[in-house]
Amino acid sequence: MGWKIIENPHPNGVRVREALRALGVETDIVETLESSPTAARAAEQLDIEIGQVCNSLVFNADGQPLLILASGGHKVDTDRVAAHIGARSIHRPDADFVREHTSQPIGGVAPVGHPQPLRTIVDTALGNWDVVWAAGGHPHYVYPTSFDELVRITGGETLDVGFR
Repeated sequence: MGWKIIENPHPNGVRVREALRALGVETDIVETLESSPTAARAAEQLDIEIGQVCNSLVFNADGQPLLILASGGHKVDTDRVAAHIGARSIHRPDADFVREHTSQPIGGVAPVGHPQPLRTIVDTALGNWDVVWAAGGHPHYVYPTSFDELVRITGGETLDVGFR
């Protein structure tokens, strides 16, 4: 097992846990014992399939933050997403942009717990699994959830975000 229950979470983990509870979600945020710089590494530590990893990716869409919750098995097709939301351009921003809009670091961005709600796209591929694992506000924090719950708690739009 590559994770443990968190005893004294980082303040970001506390904010995410409180946001989840406010949305009616009771779950444990767990800590991976090693860093998970890739979805493949996260899947290995959690003993799950790569598609069950919910990557929380922040993009800059015409100057506005856009959170894409993508299956770990997908690379995001930014042209498809831009067409879907009516944006001229979508690109990966720098770490300062991500932290400004989420208060969380790249690699640990949770679906919730941000200073303001973010427009969110939830990858339909996450619906292929009963349980998916999302980040918990810190690069070592994750928690189990589901596609339906992600859509509900984020108010997200659903879209197949991967390349065909």
